[in-house]
Amino acid sequence: MPAQLHGNVALVAGATRGAGRGIAVELGAAGATVYVTGRSTRARRSEYDRPETIEDTADLVTAAGGHGIAVPADHLDPAQVRALVDRIARDHGRLDVLVNDIWGGEKLFEWDTPLWEHDLDNGLRLLRLAIETHAVTSHHALPLLLRHPGGLVVEVTDGTADYNGDHYRVNFFYDLAKSAVLRMAFALGHELGPRGATAVALTPGWLRSELMLETYGVSEDNWRDALERVPHFAISETPRYVGRAVAALAADPDVARLNGRSLSSGGLAREYGFTDLDGSRPDAWRYLVEVQDPGKPADTTGYR
Repeated sequence: MPAQLHGNVALVAGATRGAGRGIAVELGAAGATVYVTGRSTRARRSEYDRPETIEDTADLVTAAGGHGIAVPADHLDPAQVRALVDRIARDHGRLDVLVNDIWGGEKLFEWDTPLWEHDLDNGLRLLRLAIETHAVTSHHALPLLLRHPGGLVVEVTDGTADYNGDHYRVNFFYDLAKSAVLRMAFALGHELGPRGATAVALTPGWLRSELMLETYGVSEDNWRDALERVPHFAISETPRYVGRAVAALAADPDVARLNGRSLSSGGLAREYGFTDLDGSRPDAWRYLVEVQDPGKPADTTGYR
């Protein structure tokens, strides 16, 4: 993607790994200055206890052609978020793109477990990490974003509004968290639109995150080896694909037409013409509805 975001300043909240890292790198590839936040640093890991760090992400942003700046932040702590935004304001006086990708819930939810059997502390912690963090970050960052017209807020979730509206997602807590983020974008659209900014919800498809690849015992280089065990994984995508979706949105002078809407990486690839790293255009949510959910054999023909 050509560099179209020189002079733009972005904050990717929750950029340590996965979609957040992919988004940060692609914003950097488009020329933006990108602040990347999270709790895992080279000096200290979060309770995830994984090796990825925000410093690594910042280095990838810079290597891609942007300027990556790592800032440790717990987005449940309003004081830390306020200090982060104050720093961006001092350094640049503007914020053009805010990406709320804070999640941190993989180790907290239990598949297909009803509310009354699910660990309550874990469920409530998941809701705080997935919802409260987004609200805290937007509360402090939006005044800076609104200083200049044309700002963009991207709420990253799992599932489109259409899909999640008709499907139970994993369990009560997960379903509530992902649906709440969709509604956040809708509500922010109403509040930001008249003030010259745009808010959207965005979902990747089946993401080949670091954790997903590790779970299937493969790497990005040999991910197709997992298809014998998980055939529908053939529709999966890299984190850079949703990153290219955000970069395309941020560079679109007419992005306001999408205000308040629920979007997907695959849908935006058709609209903007970008591809995943392998040159394909996986459309996971259409595939899910038309192939996987009806129980058809895995076949990505026409879907990537």
